[in-house]
Amino acid sequence: MNVSPSKESILKKIRKALTVSTPLPFSQSEGYQSVYQPQQMEPEMEFAENFSRLQGKFVFCLNEAEMAAQLKALSVQLGWKGLFTKDNSLKPALEAAGIAFDESTTLHNCDAAITTCEALVARTGSIALSAALNGGRTTSVYAPVHICIAYSNQLVYDIKDAMQLVREKYPERLPSLITFASGPSRTADIEKTLVVGVHGPKEVYVFLVDQHA
Repeated sequence: MNVSPSKESILKKIRKALTVSTPLPFSQSEGYQSVYQPQQMEPEMEFAENFSRLQGKFVFCLNEAEMAAQLKALSVQLGWKGLFTKDNSLKPALEAAGIAFDESTTLHNCDAAITTCEALVARTGSIALSAALNGGRTTSVYAPVHICIAYSNQLVYDIKDAMQLVREKYPERLPSLITFASGPSRTADIEKTLVVGVHGPKEVYVFLVDQHA
């Protein structure tokens, strides 16, 4: 096969380049450093800052009694008449603070729904939820207000750490759905205008209960 002089010249240059190693021009470019910065502050503070930036509302509680009292005060302040939860483990502390759960209040007519979670992710300000909790997938997204009760031992730095907690909790079989919710539902599908609460709750609260005290 005949090779033109110009093509032969190019091939010679390629052969020569392959025999001589050339240092990378940008040794500190992408691929040589972590994309995300390591943890800079206490995880509680980092989560609160990132979650609040996403329009979430964060409440730190020293214990379950304070959590229940603060939730009761908030419900009175905002005029919530009906609170709903499918997690019976939460009810004793809440009922002790005077929060009543009426059997006529359902997910379809409640003012706010209360759930637990799998983990909180400090770096992204996200709540890790799964279909194994709270009676299924709908409680955290159907009500106009989502209230998540979490504990300090569920607070991790990154998403991979949250997934590790989930794997340890469900070693035999993972839940059918694992989601990460970052603040209220929002969309810009309609004329590129940001609208909150279209596909989920308009407000999201996280009550973080300290377990170190």
